[in-house]
Amino acid sequence: MAVLSELEPKRVFHYFEEISNIPRGSYHENAISDYLVSFAKERQLEVYQDSLYNVIMFVPASKGYEQEEPVILQGHMDMVCEKTKDASIDMEKEGLTLCVDDQYVFAKDTTLGGDDGIAVAYMLAIAENEEIAHPPLELVITVCEEVGMEGASGIDLSMLKGKRMLNLDSEEEGVFLSSCAGGISLHSKLPVSYEEVSDLCWYTISISGLLGGHSGCEIHKERANANQLLGRLLFEINKNMKVYICAMDGGKKDNAIPLEANVKLGIDPSDYKLLEHTIEQVQQIFKTEYSQSDPGIVITSEECENANAFVLKQRDMEHVIHLLMTLPNGVCGMSMSMPGLVETSLNLGVMKLCDEYLFLQHSIRSSVTSKKYFVANQVECLVRSFGGTVERKGDYPAWEYKEESVVRPRVIALYEKMYGKKPTVEGIHAGLECGLLAGKIADLDCVAMGPDILDIHTTAERLDIASTKRVYEFLLEYLKMKDLN
Repeated sequence: MAVLSELEPKRVFHYFEEISNIPRGSYHENAISDYLVSFAKERQLEVYQDSLYNVIMFVPASKGYEQEEPVILQGHMDMVCEKTKDASIDMEKEGLTLCVDDQYVFAKDTTLGGDDGIAVAYMLAIAENEEIAHPPLELVITVCEEVGMEGASGIDLSMLKGKRMLNLDSEEEGVFLSSCAGGISLHSKLPVSYEEVSDLCWYTISISGLLGGHSGCEIHKERANANQLLGRLLFEINKNMKVYICAMDGGKKDNAIPLEANVKLGIDPSDYKLLEHTIEQVQQIFKTEYSQSDPGIVITSEECENANAFVLKQRDMEHVIHLLMTLPNGVCGMSMSMPGLVETSLNLGVMKLCDEYLFLQHSIRSSVTSKKYFVANQVECLVRSFGGTVERKGDYPAWEYKEESVVRPRVIALYEKMYGKKPTVEGIHAGLECGLLAGKIADLDCVAMGPDILDIHTTAERLDIASTKRVYEFLLEYLKMKDLN
């Protein structure tokens, strides 16, 4: 039996549940893309699927709207796949286990994919219903948004006729976005080598209990970054005793603030109490520093086996620790033109010690292009000073505020009419595909909107049911508006 079958709007939640049953992590969108194509063909809608698996669907105007300008509805089909430490689900092969309470839809032990599955569900519910009044619709559903907007970067939009677009990839009802930051991903490799050791005691040390979050939407909340904390912890341990590192990792996505980081290390048996004392001291420091943002921080250590006894050479280990200690992280600067908005930030989302190198992956965001490259250059200079290399990927432009707009005053007026209050119109530090799409569609006029989705990119992600309904009703009312209204 469908879990969401009793929720309103029924067809929106029907499609949200259907797509939630299809694995759709970034770079694994072929199944959900094929599902969308089948949906269109079954309803005899014109549809295009490119080699990247982006999908463009055309829905003819309803009766009386044939002469209206087309409206583009846009979102992405991929999701960030995160799961709890003990979850057994294989998110590349299995669908989500959806759950409902009085207020929210969420997924058991995983991210929900409301970002941006709800946009796809809205579009399908509208496309199938011939009773809904609307102009010609051009539905653009992209892939790989969560890993650098690769789908939007590669998509061909030359067949579109619309110049007005609603991006449905926002997560706060009543907030209409009119600009966003640009971004770039840095993949760094710091070469390392190993040596064999013996007669050591081995421990796995983990930093956990952090809240994490979206590296754009939550970066201003000053939440702790587990990878950065691990660097600080190792610096203190190495300062107090001889230590040997054989494994370390933290985080899975560069656009998610890492919740957890781990290291496997060896020490002389006589240093055990000193190790425990150092961990206790550092944990107390972290708890004090992050008492407001991450009160649940905990550091654990467990004795473990070490089968190979190969560890980082001391010089390389110090390079690893010192690099983690000196890399900037978090908010780099606030906007001078939009008070309260983060202008520039970076997030060390992924860290993993491999056979030949330490791998680091950063997400850098800025609404000022030069500042984006300045921070990227800072990281690159630092990594190269330790002998590493840096590769730049997923570079996408900022979406700049458009002074002249037809869409923006329309959504503002409609919101005031429906709810009796003014909406918020603002920029966002997170990245949206609007900037890339505006570079492909001349004079694109766009606003981003969506229902309340909390804690996206984390296993606490949840979609507000009542908000989903209200935003859908708002969307239908907007599509009913004619140019003469």
